Amino acid sequence: MTEGSLVSARLLVFRVGTLACAADVDQVREILPRLPTTRIPGAPPVVAGLVNVRGTLVTVVEGWRALGLPLSPPPSPEAGSTGSTIILELGTGEEPGNGGQGGHGGHGVVRKLIGFTVDEVMDMLAGGETTLEDRKGLPGVDPMLVRAVGRRNGELFIVLDVAALLGPILTS
Repeated sequence: MTEGSLVSARLLVFRVGTLACAADVDQVREILPRLPTTRIPGAPPVVAGLVNVRGTLVTVVEGWRALGLPLSPPPSPEAGSTGSTIILELGTGEEPGNGGQGGHGGHGVVRKLIGFTVDEVMDMLAGGETTLEDRKGLPGVDPMLVRAVGRRNGELFIVLDVAALLGPILTS
């Protein structure tokens, strides 16, 4: 993340297990209640399966597995929530046969939808509401997956590099 993008970032803050994370709001298409998935035979364990979101099949990734965290305990019945699925849009480059000409009104980039399971969606922050710093080595988190570290109400969270986290899963 550059210094300018750190200042102007709008972030969705969520929790995966005990880890507070955030993603750039521009990559978030929607937030849905945790949806039942259809398992894909032969898919890696990080892939929970497929869901149908208004006629579009979306691959769903288990957030805790993607981040290498231990399994979260199931929520208590009193909590009333089983988490959420965040539908993210990832750009995957130029359309095949486009000859690298991306200047066609934004149609040159292929957008891929992917679901990411989280335990709780906590907040949405505008640029001035939080302090972000360059990434640092965090125990238990691969630094290549972290764009920055932020602070919200005195609590630290990591800003995920969603493309680095989910890109390898999309190609496997």
